[in-house]
Amino acid sequence: MTVEERIRGRKIGIVGMARSGVAAALLADKLGGRPFVSDSGSAAALSDQLHKLKNANIPFETDGHSNYLLECDYIIISPGIPLTSDIAQRIRKKGLPIFSEIEFASWVCRGQIVAITGSNGKTTTTTLIGEIFKAAGWKTFVCGNIGLPFAEVATEVPSDGVAVVEVSNYQLETIADFKPQVAMILNLTEDHLERHGSFEEYKLAKYRITENQFSTDYLLLNWDDANTVSTEIKTLAKQLFFSIEDTDNTASFVRGGWLYVRKDNREEQIIACDDILIPGPHNLQNAAAAATATSLLGVNAASISHVLRTFSGVEHRLERVDSVAGINFVNDSKATNVDSVCYALQSVNPPLYLIAGGREKGASYKPLIQYGKGKIKEIVVIGEAQEKLLQELGSEFHVRFADSLEEAVRHCFEKAYPGETVLLSPACASFDMFDNFEHRGRVFKTAIAELRNGKKNHKSTTI
Repeated sequence: MTVEERIRGRKIGIVGMARSGVAAALLADKLGGRPFVSDSGSAAALSDQLHKLKNANIPFETDGHSNYLLECDYIIISPGIPLTSDIAQRIRKKGLPIFSEIEFASWVCRGQIVAITGSNGKTTTTTLIGEIFKAAGWKTFVCGNIGLPFAEVATEVPSDGVAVVEVSNYQLETIADFKPQVAMILNLTEDHLERHGSFEEYKLAKYRITENQFSTDYLLLNWDDANTVSTEIKTLAKQLFFSIEDTDNTASFVRGGWLYVRKDNREEQIIACDDILIPGPHNLQNAAAAATATSLLGVNAASISHVLRTFSGVEHRLERVDSVAGINFVNDSKATNVDSVCYALQSVNPPLYLIAGGREKGASYKPLIQYGKGKIKEIVVIGEAQEKLLQELGSEFHVRFADSLEEAVRHCFEKAYPGETVLLSPACASFDMFDNFEHRGRVFKTAIAELRNGKKNHKSTTI
């Protein structure tokens, strides 16, 4: 079936009016489809989205999902709506195909697709790969779970261009033909157990990134992560590995303090590890992954090296926000799982005050003990996970509750001394108190700006 046959004249139901849902509706309308968008939220809460749909004359409904959805030819579902939800079960009972927005967008993308998934580092690596392609002169579109929906740019990607797509496990649950030329699994740790039920099911969702690849495609895996070096992954693609060890069987590696890539049985020196601007061992892994992916598609070492030397990271991921009265503030709001916080604790200089908490995702917080011991002076916790954080970490650290993120920031500022750091690295989802991790990060930065503007005086620094 051609792309035109899949879309033109077809009744396409779209469940969820978030960014990806609206983008899918606009794309369907542009290509001659007949989209209908349904959301359980109120019209008042969805005013921005409704404005876009009204301008395009796309029909919609709010405050629930009617049976009109079940009259569509197929459904595009928001990644935030579980397949166990009532509406998803109704759709399945009707026998309608369910696709993700990245699946739908991939049907019309003419360029190459580089897709990145994993538990941690996706946004940094996706952005980094995009910057390298841009530096090399490629027509590059960075999109997906990173914020800009794939459907918003899919038709703009030319045949000689590349879409660099961050892909979540939620989006991979409902693919059918999605096929990247280069797929990447950065690492796998326990995450989203509240949705998948077990680590095994979570891993299987991630593995789907490669299920449609051909023998001419590439699957990149992390040699240093036991869960990605796995015989469970079924693929026709060429499996290659990246590493920060000195190894003989990987496509990238570190030797003598330098990052190398290995291609066509030839080793090429890329950059001294100390010259990579983004800090921490996890970011060295991200750099190795990015260098491997871009090198495979023909980017030269000079372009890779230049970006690694100048790329300062992404917003909300170990973002150094400000220093107020000598107190350093680091925004790591994107750290929504425990392993991500462990990486942060290895990358931020102690002593520090950790702000954590939010909506828990099913994993234990106890690994923080190993990485935080001797570094964390106090943990200030917010949100629904307060009691569990206290129960699991209270015997090793001083744990204090705060009713809001702003209160947590003020408390840490009052307690900290010059040279110390206040780190927001929640280890939890944000949805109990915020719209998303970006919203949480912005609130953190606003609270710091208020300190900077003198709305809160620091205590005396005399010891």
